[in-house]
Amino acid sequence: MEEKVVLVTGSSRGIGKATLIEFAKKGYNVVINYKESYKEAEELKKFVKKSFHVQALAIKADVTDEKELKDMIKQIMDQFGRIDVLVNNAGIAIDKEFEDRTIDDWKNTLNTNLIATFMVSKLVGTIMLKQKSGKMINVSSTNGINTFFPTSIDYDASKAGIINLTHNLAYYFRPYINVNCVAPGWVNTDMNKNLPKDFIEEETEKIYKKRFAEPEEVARIICYLASEEADFINDEVIKIDGGYKS
Repeated sequence: MEEKVVLVTGSSRGIGKATLIEFAKKGYNVVINYKESYKEAEELKKFVKKSFHVQALAIKADVTDEKELKDMIKQIMDQFGRIDVLVNNAGIAIDKEFEDRTIDDWKNTLNTNLIATFMVSKLVGTIMLKQKSGKMINVSSTNGINTFFPTSIDYDASKAGIINLTHNLAYYFRPYINVNCVAPGWVNTDMNKNLPKDFIEEETEKIYKKRFAEPEEVARIICYLASEEADFINDEVIKIDGGYKS
């Protein structure tokens, strides 16, 4: 039996990094995708190879650039000959006041969070269809469901789009590829570390668990959705927010 291969986009830090480590723990060969964080990606590659004795690739690729995506997929196939799991995690958030939001802000956010998710899924899905097997997990957010902040209106729209995209991909790739989505709430990541202290306290009070999630808690759900135990879970959106009431 061939060893399974997972590609996690935007995996040099945060939820992506935690997810990649969780897959490595389970014996997957891993592909680290990054845009700028070369040092972090190389350190992560060395860590998983030494700690879990798996193969690891670190590939620099801008997920908004179709040529770079195709080059990345070619490198993966040249190295491993297969892709069993895709985690669409790469994303950005540009927080600014509603009245200051520009068309370029919208384009950057939608290109990175939504359109790139489609392009990676299209390229990897072609491979998985030939294999007649595969798991895709898209990382959305509760901001795409029922948590709204006008200061991140384009981010919210992109994450809602990912949920709709998940449904369409699950339908298109049936019956061979399971496509599911996780929607985390507040998570202790670099994206959130510079939020104002009073805002963090206000939001924490709204969470039933009275704390933000750790990236590893999201990672474990993603890995479960890729496992054989989750073979009959398809076209689902799983909130990971500790219980939240706005």
